[in-house]
Amino acid sequence: MLIQNLSRQTILVSEARLADTAFSRLKGLLGRTALRSSEGLVITHCRSIHMFFMRFAIDVVFADRNLRVVGLATEIRPFRISSYFFRSFYAIEVPAGTIAKTATQKGDQLAFEG
Repeated sequence: MLIQNLSRQTILVSEARLADTAFSRLKGLLGRTALRSSEGLVITHCRSIHMFFMRFAIDVVFADRNLRVVGLATEIRPFRISSYFFRSFYAIEVPAGTIAKTATQKGDQLAFEG
């Protein structure tokens, strides 16, 4: 799936995978050693993430059901926990540095394609 930031006219990630089952949400990126610059994971029903047992840092964009950005977490390192974003429905996990590279900000409008 392609995820665009419509507010900034940028592509957040071009190869996002959806984690919408109990197992896929629980597994997340565990077992991975990295994300390619084009890869990401969209976790549904998610207001916060943890990095327990992860091997690399990531950025996370939190968005509500309307795909409006409600929170950002940059460079979350292994064995850390993100802030809790009450209005979040989606957590979009992307490679570290993606938020800065795409200039994504709270309030931006996203779009999913595919």
